[in-house]
Amino acid sequence: MRIYNTLTRRKEELKTVNEGEVKMYACGPTVYNFIHIGNARPLCVFDTLRRYLEYRGYKVNFVQNFTDIDDKIIKRAIEENSDYKTVSEKYIEEFWKDANGLNFRRATVHPKATENIDEIIGIIGTLVEKGYAYPVENGDVYFSPKKFEQYGKLSHQPLEDLEAGARINIGELKKEPMDFALWKGAKPGEPYWDSPWGKGRPGWHIECSAMVRRYLGKTIDIHCGGQDLIFPHHENEIAQSECCNGVPFANYWMHNGYINVDNVKMSKSLGNFFTVRDVAEKYGYEPIRYLMISSHYRSPINYSTDIIEQCRASLQRLYTCRNSLDFALKNASDTLPENADEIKKQLSSRREQFIEAMDDDLNTADGIAAVFELVKDINVSVLNSDSKELAEYAAELFDELTEVLGLVYNRDKGNLDEEIEKLIETRQQARKEKNWAKADEIRDELKARGIILEDTPQGVKWHRE
Repeated sequence: MRIYNTLTRRKEELKTVNEGEVKMYACGPTVYNFIHIGNARPLCVFDTLRRYLEYRGYKVNFVQNFTDIDDKIIKRAIEENSDYKTVSEKYIEEFWKDANGLNFRRATVHPKATENIDEIIGIIGTLVEKGYAYPVENGDVYFSPKKFEQYGKLSHQPLEDLEAGARINIGELKKEPMDFALWKGAKPGEPYWDSPWGKGRPGWHIECSAMVRRYLGKTIDIHCGGQDLIFPHHENEIAQSECCNGVPFANYWMHNGYINVDNVKMSKSLGNFFTVRDVAEKYGYEPIRYLMISSHYRSPINYSTDIIEQCRASLQRLYTCRNSLDFALKNASDTLPENADEIKKQLSSRREQFIEAMDDDLNTADGIAAVFELVKDINVSVLNSDSKELAEYAAELFDELTEVLGLVYNRDKGNLDEEIEKLIETRQQARKEKNWAKADEIRDELKARGIILEDTPQGVKWHRE
């Protein structure tokens, strides 16, 4: 597999620290609100990466954190007349509702910043001892980027250019505009932890360095996140980690592109800001996941009502194909057509097409295209063959590829509840008795429940609306 590495700005063959194992870290949410559709993209993209690596035989040790102490969380706690822990736990719970809806598979570990204070303090202490960081009189501790010669290597900007936009805010006691906080001295009424520099709490950047080192080690294979995190967050992670540990921090850096809304960058100030919950209530979660992986992860994607409707229509094609295979598995014969081997070979070529696409820097767009080519092959060669063996072969391949993409996860798998099954049987009996009014009445009732029936010469097919 080849991965585009933000650090080197080229595609590189994936070579892991430990053969057969991938150590992978993704920056998780700051839990003070519901996640928005911009947050959904790295969730879906890097969940798909993890699934694909496992599909290719790697053991993946995947860590995704929760930032559960932060200025925004403290502000929300004040607004809600609550405390930081109540706020963060509330929105972690809300995060899981959305993440589960998006078919995100839980990481190996989901650590919280507040569970890693000792590790954070240990790294800061080492950086102070080595002269890369310094405490000031109000309890803050700052890191000095100027002391790290390679600062800017991820964002590919010289320190002078980065420094041009930096400033020292009122109340900050740092020496240089580019210096950033590793530890923040506690202000009155704020939550705090004891440290060698006084009561305070960690800065944002240091928490990820601490959790990477604790759960994955000093050097990891893949660090990923949104494009907006390249600078300053990931740049600062590299600086503080490599200065502390004396070894490379991450060998591959992967960043997903931005999301636009109606071709305009999403922004609260522009009023084009949508939470995952808002969109899911109207369209469901799966079209959101489909949208997030329908383009190459490094490309920007556009969200609009027309596009999400197109995603729903594409998903319906997948569901229709899979439900038709279920029907064939129940009703097809045991005979094999003469060209069965040729059909199987054609079907399996779609697996090769899929792997070739995904091996090329996780090209999910072309991976999805391979799945739709498979759907076309199934419709033309399998569903018309009346062969149970071919239907079984096709169904296994279909499930194999869609599972990697995390799609087609709301399928009924052929099992309707007893009440609906009885209604279908009653309707069949009514048709036999030529009681068309009764049959139509049951069809309408099932449609109201979202079950669509299709009468065929082989029997009744159904699918969810």
